[in-house]
Amino acid sequence: MGGPRVLVVDYGMGNLRSVAKALERVGARVLVSGRPEDVPVTEKLVLPGVGAFAAAAAGLRQRGLREPLRRYLEEGRPFLGICLGLQLLFEKSYEEGEHEGLGLLRGDVVRFLPGDRGLKVPHIGWNQLRLHPGVPLFAGVAQEAYVYFVHSYYVRPQDDVVAAQTDYGGPFCSAVWRGHLSATQFHPEKSQKVGLQMLANFVSS
Repeated sequence: MGGPRVLVVDYGMGNLRSVAKALERVGARVLVSGRPEDVPVTEKLVLPGVGAFAAAAAGLRQRGLREPLRRYLEEGRPFLGICLGLQLLFEKSYEEGEHEGLGLLRGDVVRFLPGDRGLKVPHIGWNQLRLHPGVPLFAGVAQEAYVYFVHSYYVRPQDDVVAAQTDYGGPFCSAVWRGHLSATQFHPEKSQKVGLQMLANFVSS
């Protein structure tokens, strides 16, 4: 018995243990694995990651995970992306060149520009969410809740998938949602009670 089986995908980009521990805390049975054969047989899947987009995309290819992940997502199965796991869903990133993502969502990944807005890059620390209505991941989460960010790049979706926005020198997309797919630029596993509520929503949905 127990909660649903959740695969945390290991493609060499770290932060796996804290994500796995947070999921276990809200009732999931967690497997951390980089084996392609584990993707199609899991009940739910989490794609985390911190670091550079190019290295992440290369890690997925080298481990043979790119196509299993694409098939899993195209089947509309339960998915949560975190940080790089959000960015990799898009068509391309301009982090240190131009690099191809999974292409499941239309749009790209671009860098914050400090410019005359006085922004510190990377964007590190607590910031607020402007939640869009009806997003299952955010059930029970208050409008303007604070969550934890660590990133220099953000996504620019071309489709109507924005689930939350955050202001950092202007609004940017901090979460997306489409069907059973949810993904966040912030780190739920580092966002204390608010983040655990989101993970619990994902595990129980």
